[in-house]
Amino acid sequence: MSNFSGEMKEYEVMIDKIYLDDVEDNKSFVVRITDKDLINKTGGIIRGLSGSPILQNGKLIGIVTNVLVSNPRIGFGVFADLILENMNIY
Repeated sequence: MSNFSGEMKEYEVMIDKIYLDDVEDNKSFVVRITDKDLINKTGGIIRGLSGSPILQNGKLIGIVTNVLVSNPRIGFGVFADLILENMNIY
């Protein structure tokens, strides 16, 4: 889900790989853009999509963190629970 075009819209992605080794490098899983509309408009993940929520079955599972430079249709996400665990709320 993103609002890069000025309106909030959901886009289709596929999670290709999940990393379960608890390494805190902002790469919990690999996400591939499959949404034809997003690909036609942007070519894939662009600057400004970082931080976009990733929903599965209507539930927040993570956020987009960064893109694979050699292929903008592939990027990385971090699990929502890791974000919450590492938040410093005062």
